[in-house]
Amino acid sequence: MTSELFSPLSLRSGQVLNNRIAKAAMEENMAGDGQLPDKVLFGLYRRWAAGGTGLLITGNVMVHAEALTGPAGVVLDEAAPLEPFIEWARAGKAGGGAIWMQINHPGRQIGSDMPGVVWGPSAVAVDLGKHSGRFGRPVAMTPEQIQATVTRYAVTARRAEQAGFDGVEIHAAHGYLLSQFLSPLVNKRTDQWGGSLENRARMLLDVVRAVRAAVSPAFAVAVKLNSADFQRGGFDADDARQVIEMLAPLGVDLVELSGGSYESPAMAGRAADTRTQAREAYFLDLAKDLVRTSPLPLMLTGGITRRATAEKVLDSGVAITGMGTALAVTPDLPDRWRQGREADAQLRQVTWSDKALASAAGMAQVRHQMRRLARGSRTTPGTHPALALVSEQRRQRRALRRYRAWLATSQGAA
Repeated sequence: MTSELFSPLSLRSGQVLNNRIAKAAMEENMAGDGQLPDKVLFGLYRRWAAGGTGLLITGNVMVHAEALTGPAGVVLDEAAPLEPFIEWARAGKAGGGAIWMQINHPGRQIGSDMPGVVWGPSAVAVDLGKHSGRFGRPVAMTPEQIQATVTRYAVTARRAEQAGFDGVEIHAAHGYLLSQFLSPLVNKRTDQWGGSLENRARMLLDVVRAVRAAVSPAFAVAVKLNSADFQRGGFDADDARQVIEMLAPLGVDLVELSGGSYESPAMAGRAADTRTQAREAYFLDLAKDLVRTSPLPLMLTGGITRRATAEKVLDSGVAITGMGTALAVTPDLPDRWRQGREADAQLRQVTWSDKALASAAGMAQVRHQMRRLARGSRTTPGTHPALALVSEQRRQRRALRRYRAWLATSQGAA
């Protein structure tokens, strides 16, 4: 069977990916002391690098030390030592593929038990019904805070290039800060960052411009964007089409399409509405529409586990097929596909009716597999989600104590 899966892809920056399979970002939340990558992440990325994937995209790296998606998040700011990131990049490139760093600010999606700041375009809290108390109450960002955050993205991108990464992916999906600015449900501003889509996209476009100016022309710059938020009245596929057109003149190499947020976790196959019911390639139907008009190459992520599905994605005109959970379970899946083989098993399904709790358990299952990979062990895809969730909660409590102490020390030093 002829296949584009293992053909190279040339990007605008001149970078050439050696195949069309990417390890999409998954939030590892596995930082060591000082919110830095250590041997755990190095080991994990060496496993993935050896598996035949053309592109590895890291889990989200935080641009602001006071705003983390979780207490064990990695931070790369002006103060962070570069040596651990150099080692991380080296591990990710050990197999001959490329590694990009996903860079992010969580905005309002920060746990209520976390120190630091909870910012958003407006003071609109995350609505998870009975679980809403898990997140802090956001305050609307000032123009000065917006501009300072744009600068933080550029600093992180510049330092990622210095560390040896091949590119960055700016996270503007899944309800994080840039996605919040894009959403009319969250962004209620009446100034230059609110109202029309052009205004709501302003911060994202400014971040892209600042990042592109801070790195070399050969360094890849990508954006992760929701194909839709899967919330009535939210950011939708037509908005995504227009934003992609806005990004095209700014030196962007690639747009990765995903969808959803904590309020509607479509990225985990659990949307709050019924528009994504597929068990694989959740967002393919929306991507097909966007491919027809997109001036930029697109990557599609969400529930892809089999070669036939990946082939179907590429046949639709998408340039890269991205996988997350499948590679957390089977890190050498691309090499298996080359050999005409598939994964031996898939992750145990979480069928709980509580979507927020099910999403958290699913993420805990994935992190359990990633930790096993980092230790050089075999994965255990049959692990019960409740067991994984309890174990993850214990780890996060310990990590939160370390983060509180580190943040207090680093703020005192500043």
